[in-house]
Amino acid sequence: MRIAILDDYQNVALELADWSGLETTVFSDHIDDEAALAARLAPFEAICLMRERTGFPRSLIEKLPNLRLLVTAGMYNAAIDLDAARDHGIVVSGTGAPAAQGTAELTLAMILALARGLTGEAQSLRDGGWQRRLGRNIAGQTLGIVGLGKLGGEVARLAQAFNMNVIAWSQNLTDARAAEVGVERVSRDALFARSDFVSVHLVLSDRSRGLIGTADFAQMNGTAYFINTSRGPIVDSDALLEALENNRIAGAGIDVYDVEPLPAASPWRRLGNVLATPHIGFVTRQTYETWYPQMVEDVRAYAAGAPIRPIAPRG
Repeated sequence: MRIAILDDYQNVALELADWSGLETTVFSDHIDDEAALAARLAPFEAICLMRERTGFPRSLIEKLPNLRLLVTAGMYNAAIDLDAARDHGIVVSGTGAPAAQGTAELTLAMILALARGLTGEAQSLRDGGWQRRLGRNIAGQTLGIVGLGKLGGEVARLAQAFNMNVIAWSQNLTDARAAEVGVERVSRDALFARSDFVSVHLVLSDRSRGLIGTADFAQMNGTAYFINTSRGPIVDSDALLEALENNRIAGAGIDVYDVEPLPAASPWRRLGNVLATPHIGFVTRQTYETWYPQMVEDVRAYAAGAPIRPIAPRG
């Protein structure tokens, strides 16, 4: 069975798991053009995916008659058309769910970096400068969390360790869940109006797509920061760009985008009040040391005729 490993940007897949005896080809680049991608992947019976970096819609699946197995990191990958996979007899297997720790820690790192102006201070130092702005403490500041699930709860815990005040809102947040995490449940308007930092931790779905927009940024005060380490399309990017370009908010920390990898001409690469990172929330050695070995387990189990960790269409 020929196996393709896609979007291994760091070239670590073969290092972090035992692929011995398997015919593997690693691709560290990313292809957006579907025809070119289909031509590349046509010979392979199994394809291993890193989360949602490469989409597998029905139109692509139909161009891959040799494909028998898709393996994804995590047990949920919105980029795979599971109905199309089932219709074409393709097994989809996953790995353990991603740990919340990596993305939660990146969120706190962004809060700290924005509060202290670390990006600008570091660049100033490289350019020969010295102390260019006043930072601020995060202790006593209010963090508003949009989405208080596993990841949002971990962010709340870390923020509380820094003595931040934490409030939260989501469409289905209950008083019981807020009390469990030790935060205050507030209305949507109150969260954006009261927060010194707003951080998004929702799953991308039809209900959350484009959820945060102009009206929300208008509620924020001019010294507040917005952080998104969740998924780009949850936020109206044009509305956020407008708020940043017109200095209606102090700045933003962004790890996720509508289009990834981020195009070279994207405005997210040039805005001075934005700390932009290349979707690295879950990209830690500890996470990959779990995911890649489990991908190998999935491939070997399928080859032995007993697939494990299957992912089926919902409903």
